[in-house]
Order: sequence, then C-alpha cells, then structure tokens
Amino acid sequence: MKLNLITKFLCIYIAISILGFIGVSSIIYRIDYNNVHDEEEDNLYRQAVSIAQEFAPDYFNNERLKLINLELKTISKLNESRIMFIDMSGNVILDTGYANGADENGVLYNIEDFNFDSLGAAHSTIGNFYGIFQEKTLSAFAPITNKFVMKGYVVVHLPESIITDRVYTTFDTNYYTLLMMLILCLGFVGMYIINIHKPIKVLSKAINEYGKGNLEYRISLHNNDEIGQLAISLDYMASKLNEMDEFQQKFLSNISHDFRSPLTSIKGYLEAISDGTIPPEMVNKYINIVLFETERLTKLTSNILTLNDLDAKAARLELGNFDINPIIRHTIETFEGTCKKKHIQFQLTFSGETAFVYADKSKIQQVIYNLIDNAIKFSRENSYIFITVKEKGEKIYTSIKDTGVGISKENLGKIWDRFYKSDSSRGRDKKGSGLGLSITKEIIETHGENIDVISTEGVGTEFIFTLPISKKNSTPSSTQ
Repeated sequence: MKLNLITKFLCIYIAISILGFIGVSSIIYRIDYNNVHDEEEDNLYRQAVSIAQEFAPDYFNNERLKLINLELKTISKLNESRIMFIDMSGNVILDTGYANGADENGVLYNIEDFNFDSLGAAHSTIGNFYGIFQEKTLSAFAPITNKFVMKGYVVVHLPESIITDRVYTTFDTNYYTLLMMLILCLGFVGMYIINIHKPIKVLSKAINEYGKGNLEYRISLHNNDEIGQLAISLDYMASKLNEMDEFQQKFLSNISHDFRSPLTSIKGYLEAISDGTIPPEMVNKYINIVLFETERLTKLTSNILTLNDLDAKAARLELGNFDINPIIRHTIETFEGTCKKKHIQFQLTFSGETAFVYADKSKIQQVIYNLIDNAIKFSRENSYIFITVKEKGEKIYTSIKDTGVGISKENLGKIWDRFYKSDSSRGRDKKGSGLGLSITKEIIETHGENIDVISTEGVGTEFIFTLPISKKNSTPSSTQ
C-alpha cells in the first residue's frame, strides 16, 4: 500500500513520540531518583551527625538513654526513619524501631560481623544492613566520640520504598509536564494538518486542474495567511492564463481573417487573369489590385513579427542619443502624396531647435510613423494635424493631434487592443491591420515610458508620449 506524505509523517511522529516518551521518561526517572537519593542520603547523614553531636555525653548513660530514646523515636516517626546507637563491638544500645527491652548490660541485641572499617571513607550504605531489614534500606552513619575516643556510631535508616515514593512525587510532576508537551506537540501536528496539509492538497488539486487545461477552476481557500495569498495568486494566474488563451484564440482568428481576405482576392484575380475571364484591357487594373493586397499582406506580416519580438522581449533596444525633430519632419514627407489628396496640412511647434532624446531611433521612427498615419487616416479633408515637441523636467513630450472623427468613450480603451478597428475605420482603412497602435504602445512601454490618448468624438484625437531627455538637448526655441 502506497502511503502519502502526511501518513508517513504521522507514523514517524507517533513512533518517535512513543519511543521518545519512554526514553525521556526513563531518563527523567533516573535523574529524579539519583537527585532524591542523594538528597535523602545527605539529610540522613546530617541527621546522624547532629544526633551524634547533641547527645554524645549521654550515649552510655543508661538513665539518660531512656529519655533520649523517647525523643529520638519522635524524630524517627516524623522523618519515617529508624535510628540506632551501636558501640564498637556491634552491640545495639538504642534502636527506635526495636520493641524489646535491653539486657542487664543495656544491650538490645548484637550485630554479628559488624565492621564499619569495611566501609572505608563512605558515610552511607544501601542494603539490608547486616540482615536486619527485609527490604532494601539506605543507612547513613556518624561516629560517636567522647574525649577524642571513638565510642560507636549513630546510624539512621530510611527504607528504599520511602525514597521511591518521594521519587514518584517528583517524577509525577515531570511526567505530566512531559505528557503535556507531547499533547501540545500533537496539537501542533493537528494544526499543521488543518492549516498546511489540507490547503496544500487543495492547491495541488488546483494545479493539476490547470495542468489539464481547466483554467476556469477556482480555489476554495479563504486562509488569511501566506497559503491564502498563494491561493489568490494562483487564481489570478489562472484567470490571466485563461484571458491569454482567449486572446490567443481571438488573435489567431483575426490573423486568419486578415490573411484570408487578401489571399482570396489575390487567388481569385490571378485565376481570372489566367483563364482569360478578365479582358486584356482590364488586366493592369486587377494586377494593381493584386499588388495592393500583396502590400497589405507584407505590412501585416511585418507588424506581426514586430509584436512577436516585443512580446518575447527579444527586441533589444539599441539606445542612443538623437534629435527627434528631424525624424518628425522626414516622416511627414513620406505622407506628402496622401496629404495632398486630402488637403491636410501640418503645424509643427518645437520648443527648441533640437530635442535630443535617449531611445531606440528606429523604433521611435516607427512610433511616429504609426501615429501620423493614424492621424491622417481619421482626419477630414482640408484639415490640420498639430505636432508639438516640448521639454518638461527630464522628459521630452511629443504630441500628435488631429481634427478628425475622434473616438467614442466606449471605444477609447480598446484602441490598444490588437486587431481592433473602430467602426469608423472600416470603410476608410482597407490596408489597416489594427496593429499599429498596439505596436506603438508596446514600443513606448518597452522604453519604460508612457503614452496617453485624449479624444472627443467629432472633434479629434491627441496622442502624447514621453521619452527621456539626453544631455545633448539644447534649449533655443523655434516654431514651424
């Protein structure tokens, strides 16, 4: 069975948690045991030393031993311990846990093989203390001296079970702390599943849908976090890709239409010329129509290639300093024939004799050509086209304004769209592809500059674009 990532993670987490909990609990118990054991050992030893010092003169006074015995029994009961006085021969003369009385020599009982020398420098031992106890017992001892003479030992005993109980008291606190940490970690795992794993699964499904081409699929996530932002970004990306797909379909449809029309005309006229349908005297007329349509196809192909370069960001700008004023004049000269037919005149206003800009000269020539061509196309006969170049701040502003038909408000935002042609252009522009303004905008934006349009229907249209001024620009003014 194939396990997903979260299942593997949970299995590993549970295994590590159980093993870690057991291991850490064992370590904590051992640490707590050693700490409590050492603490109890020190307490017993201090108690033995204190008793040895306080009651030393009375240890072997039978009359005083009875009083001491009562007092020490009270101490033993409070501390849950057992106190013994043992002389050097192993005779027990006081034992708070012994119920029988002493013999005529004041001895309660004798410990066989009693030898404190075997303990060396140690002041405690653990075991059954020479077989006296049934369970494991911690015993601490302190010497009894009188006038610098060793008389015996005070031994204080504490059963191991009591120490263990005290260890568990301490361990329980640490145990529950560890358990709470484990539960808290489990809570974090749950939060991870809810807030990260499940959203990631939703995002993964969305990406799979996008991969299948379903760009209309929308992500049902409303997290106010980075994953939620990622979902919004993916939704936005999908919507843009969908728009691009729709645009591509429309683009191909427009290209097909714009190519099909002239190709159909060319094919029809050439076939008619070939089979003799067209009279010889009319052949030149229809050859000119074929040439017209061929020119139209050439221009359309050139524009499409230009847009492709701009889209692919493959169009590397050959930036340099040049004067924009003569470019405008030379471009106007190329439209001389068309302007004479329509009786259109140009009025130029330059803020200086020169207007040097820093840009790609050939592409800016194309921009100016497209804008002037557009202005002539939509200008009425016997009208003016106004071109203004002025310096403002660090920019050169170029304005091309016609007094033509203008653009309606509802169409103003569409003029930059590829293959867009306004209704007013349908009858006027037989060669137009609807790409000129789109190319113009792409070129200006590739330079990092702006182009704006102001238009009033029935009054005219003005295009204004900016270019960065170069250091070679001069300031004398002239008007033409």
